[in-house]
Amino acid sequence: MSEKVTSISAIQSHINNVFVHVTDLKKSVAWYADLLGITIDVSEVQSPVHNIPVTGQTGLSLDDHTFDPSFHRSPGSGPMFNVFAADIDEAYKELQGKNMKVIREIEWHGEVAWFNVEDPDGNVVMICNC
Repeated sequence: MSEKVTSISAIQSHINNVFVHVTDLKKSVAWYADLLGITIDVSEVQSPVHNIPVTGQTGLSLDDHTFDPSFHRSPGSGPMFNVFAADIDEAYKELQGKNMKVIREIEWHGEVAWFNVEDPDGNVVMICNC
């Protein structure tokens, strides 16, 4: 259970939005929609940013930097964020069935488990049961 935190700064102590930098916006929107099991009409996706519909307070935006030709995309080797899956084994089987690239197998530490997948641009996303 999370603890309520009171901020004494003008900047609030919660994550508002996660930006994922991509090269092909429509392809990435389709991939994230497939990952999350949601339907998005990719024909309506327009550069440079598409907000993926998610639940909770934190948003997920894909950005292809169409209007910023000097931007250099460089994915890291670790997860940028994680998404929740109550049944980690079922989530793993589902993503394998979708031929998503698993780059780290399921790991368990006590009751906590996770695995990592890679999006079309090499960005790492963790699937976690907590």
